[in-house]
Amino acid sequence: MIVKRIALYLMSALYLAAGIAHFSASRVYERTIPAGLLAHHALVLISGAAELAGALGLLYPPTRRAAAWGIILLLLAIFPANINMALHPQLFPRIPTWALYARLPVQLALIAWACLYTHPATSPRCINA
Repeated sequence: MIVKRIALYLMSALYLAAGIAHFSASRVYERTIPAGLLAHHALVLISGAAELAGALGLLYPPTRRAAAWGIILLLLAIFPANINMALHPQLFPRIPTWALYARLPVQLALIAWACLYTHPATSPRCINA
């Protein structure tokens, strides 16, 4: 039970930090967005706000399921940015190319992690943190 609670708090902290980073280093995140999309700055701020909302929503049991689903949808929505990073490593000279590709399966792991919190509290598959 304590491990499940720690995992929940770690997930929340991860998205809280990521959300804050979207606002404090928005120019870096703008480079991740595929060129064909418009309003890069707005997209970065919207995704940062979504991460903050997800982080806080995970901590409040009545909103936990919705927050987990929101995080999953967000991770799916930003997946093209991760692909864009891997395909254009010259935009990220400080990050090794292998690390840009490693981000892709990490996204899948993050989705799986969030899936743990999408079940109702009465479900035996649910993490009751």
